[in-house]
Amino acid sequence: MKFLYLLCLVLVCSASAQTITFNGCHNLFEDQNFTFNKIGVDAFNKNIYMTTPINDQQPCSGLGNCEFKIQWNNTLTRWEFLGDEGDGTFTSPFLIYYNSTGNNSLSIPPGNNAGIWIENTTVTNGDCNGNLTTGNSTMTGDVQGPALGIQEVSKGKIQVFPNPVSDFIQISGINDGQVIQIYNIDGRLIRSEVFDSKVNVSQLTSGVYVLKIKTRGMQSHEFKFVKK
Repeated sequence: MKFLYLLCLVLVCSASAQTITFNGCHNLFEDQNFTFNKIGVDAFNKNIYMTTPINDQQPCSGLGNCEFKIQWNNTLTRWEFLGDEGDGTFTSPFLIYYNSTGNNSLSIPPGNNAGIWIENTTVTNGDCNGNLTTGNSTMTGDVQGPALGIQEVSKGKIQVFPNPVSDFIQISGINDGQVIQIYNIDGRLIRSEVFDSKVNVSQLTSGVYVLKIKTRGMQSHEFKFVKK
């Protein structure tokens, strides 16, 4: 019997593409990317994702070929990362990870930094090296970002203004900025770009967002702002 596992971790946050990219559990799945495509929506308005190709063609270490699925389990109120039982079928799939601690009101699954993806060691025998983290996996795309119970508008000497904003956010008090990321209030990453003290937000729709600033010194600062 072929052990196949579904890992929901390297996701590239793109609402239009509706894909998830995962890389993790190298002991079982090798150091390679698995791409999930949205294939539909279930009866609870949760997206369903499946790896491509789904034709028994992606090599997976000594396990043969790996094909995965990420879907919502409404009975257990959790997202599940599943591996097929052979030849791309999911009649009796293997449960690799599960996450019941993300924002379950959303139609997309948590990323590996949102809630906790728990390794199902009954199936993996602990070979995935524990729960999914940003240290042992990547998960990008159509996934939830970290929880956004963020600090308000300023930290010490750092200022983000004006707030509310129509066109441009000004940032002062940061001399070693490296990356700027903007999340919507649901925790989905919608923009990521090189740091600049002047950020054009004119194309954003009205609403509440979180601006995350990463520095070259490995610090991270987060601020809520309102787009008019």
